[in-house]
Amino acid sequence: MSHAFQHLGLKAPIFQAPMAGAQNHRLALAVCQAGGLGALPAAMLSPDALQAELQALTAATRAPYNVNFFCHTPPTPSPQVQARWQQALAPYYREMGLDPSQMPGGPGRVPFGHDSADVLETFRPAVVSFHFGLPAPDLLARVKSWGSLVLASATTVKEAVWLQAHGADAVIAQGLEAGGHRGMFLTDDLSTQIGTFALLPQIVQAVDVPVIAAGGVGTAQAVAAAQLLGASGVQIGTAYLCSHEASTSTLHRAALQSAAAQHTALTTLFSGRPARGIVNRLMRELGPLNEAAPAFPLATAAIAPLRTAAEVHGSSDFTPLWAGQNAASARSLSATDITREFVQAWVQSAPFAAMNGESLSSCEGRHVGP
Repeated sequence: MSHAFQHLGLKAPIFQAPMAGAQNHRLALAVCQAGGLGALPAAMLSPDALQAELQALTAATRAPYNVNFFCHTPPTPSPQVQARWQQALAPYYREMGLDPSQMPGGPGRVPFGHDSADVLETFRPAVVSFHFGLPAPDLLARVKSWGSLVLASATTVKEAVWLQAHGADAVIAQGLEAGGHRGMFLTDDLSTQIGTFALLPQIVQAVDVPVIAAGGVGTAQAVAAAQLLGASGVQIGTAYLCSHEASTSTLHRAALQSAAAQHTALTTLFSGRPARGIVNRLMRELGPLNEAAPAFPLATAAIAPLRTAAEVHGSSDFTPLWAGQNAASARSLSATDITREFVQAWVQSAPFAAMNGESLSSCEGRHVGP
């Protein structure tokens, strides 16, 4: 294991992927207690909610953890686009007994800002990670002033190079297999998105900072393969979705453990940005990449009433069932036990680490935590 991970106190560089809507601090805590790096998704949390989650996590452990944020640029709402979206969803509203004229709008997520930074500063987390690029330079400088390690997702080599040039301490190479939102931010061209084990070695070769493999890493063999291809760590999400500590809904768990999980696709319907989930009725009937969906995150609000109404009747027709392509890795176990398995897999694959080139030792000496 690299010097920097020893400094963090991790047993192995196993990073739990932050999964908004499917977890709270309980999952992060379980991962931390097993020697991995637990993560808290903050993109959908108000400052007060973030404060409460961080207090609960830090009251239970002194282990390092990651807090994750989105840093997208909020779009300007368009009445024309919103009207087109309402027209596309109106038949479903009527079917569910809802009034299409009362269809809500507005964003479902906010980017990282000083309000969240004010909360974080008290806790000074060991790691802060970002999706969709990096925050403004003044915000990034503020995070770094706490000694926090900054991670960010890259879905292409160009994005990885950009992240390194703009201050990321390590890059998460997010392959096309990964569940949830694509971290793409330099382009919206989906033809640039490639699989983890094609993307990983290209990014390792292109940057000097450590690289963490994400997407499809749900088995001991995948952990070993990531090491062999130069990863300094692995980030794992889908494998935790059915864990005891996850807050994944009953409907979502049922989908993950059914044959439906064999069919995932990228869709813009639930938020406005491409995200991978299990194919459901809305995706089949409107097409997963329907152009009527407003820009991220403006698509979310109008879907919410449909989701609520359908879920009351036990239907996930309008629910975002986020999952990676390796959904078979999602098991009903304690997240602590799941993490221990991945820690063991990394340690047993340690002979591969000598081939890895750059590691997180480049971050050695950085102060982390309060």
